[in-house]
Amino acid sequence: MRAPTRRPGFSTSAIHHGYDPIDHQGALVPPIYQTATFAFPTVDEGARRFTGEAPGYIYSRIANPTLELLAGRLAALEGAEAGLVFGSGMGAITGTLWTFLAPGDQIIVDTTLYGCTFSFLHQGMAKFGIEVTHVDLTHPENLAAAITPRTRVVYFETPANPNMRLVDIAATSALAHQAGALVVVDNTYCSPYLQRPIEFGADLVVHSVTKYLGGHGDVTAGALLGPREIIEQVRVYGLKDMTGAVLSPMDAHLVLRGLKTLALRMDRHCANAQGIAEMLASHSAVASVAFPGLESFPQHQLAKRQMRLPGGMIAFELKGGVPAGRAFIDALQLVTCAVSLGDAETLVQHPASMTHSTYTEQERAAHGITPGLIRLSAGLEDLDDLLADLGQALSQTVAVS
Repeated sequence: MRAPTRRPGFSTSAIHHGYDPIDHQGALVPPIYQTATFAFPTVDEGARRFTGEAPGYIYSRIANPTLELLAGRLAALEGAEAGLVFGSGMGAITGTLWTFLAPGDQIIVDTTLYGCTFSFLHQGMAKFGIEVTHVDLTHPENLAAAITPRTRVVYFETPANPNMRLVDIAATSALAHQAGALVVVDNTYCSPYLQRPIEFGADLVVHSVTKYLGGHGDVTAGALLGPREIIEQVRVYGLKDMTGAVLSPMDAHLVLRGLKTLALRMDRHCANAQGIAEMLASHSAVASVAFPGLESFPQHQLAKRQMRLPGGMIAFELKGGVPAGRAFIDALQLVTCAVSLGDAETLVQHPASMTHSTYTEQERAAHGITPGLIRLSAGLEDLDDLLADLGQALSQTVAVS
């Protein structure tokens, strides 16, 4: 394959970046290096690889050709210098934060976080003398008031899981950098097709690759994208020593396959979500809808500035509260009650009792996760079928309300 004469587009990179079939016996699909360890031609060569003096692979917990192809491709899509992949999204988050935080340090995080991230910070890092400070980052000036000389990391999701709050990446990153803090953004809800935080000033981006990047619900994986020097620090400490959260070559292969259709899938996810959100917003049984693509969404203009499309995730509440929400979910016939997101199937769940059950009731109230909130991940089905199923389920909540 000849070198391109122009910068390739998103889908071209998702399909071709970092791989030439001619260099691999003509195999159109990249080979899977299903091996734990790698042979050295001599003792001296092995020693040089361990010291970093010579390039080459040592052990798949550190690096593997299949994993490196995936990491490089994700970095290209995210606009990052380098990448590192993990066995899960939580592996990427924990491996990164263990690398840069030590006892006495402070991490500032947004008011709302994914339940397992919240649990890791408060039940994990806080035990080791790391101060976890929640700040409402929807107003960047709040960060300026909270940041201290001990702040090492500013971490947030945008949109936030599950209530769809947005954070202004550019404004927040500028304030964090004035204090010398690293900015880490969880970009899982968007994928790099919709949002590229590094272009707005973020240092590092994490993903649960399980979601949109894999796209088929058949793999768990995570990724970290950012400057090469930082990525290598996380590789040799956060991944190799602290977590061992290694992605298997077979799972890396599945993600590489999923990336080939990422742009096509994201367009359909977003179109379906827009149609669903508009229907929900106009339905008499619905109390509120949070979706960046609605003009009624409080941060609609920010979404237009930093997101290509409004995404495939919707948060909403029914007028009948928790009882109506339970009746609605149980009445669904096509839409599936399940956690996770970004699959071909449309999924719906109740965060307070499922993904965010690690919060106490008081913590959920303080962090913007209301008891009746429903989270919906728009899949790839025909929109008319989804609207019909959601409509019949909503009609059954009237009696409950």
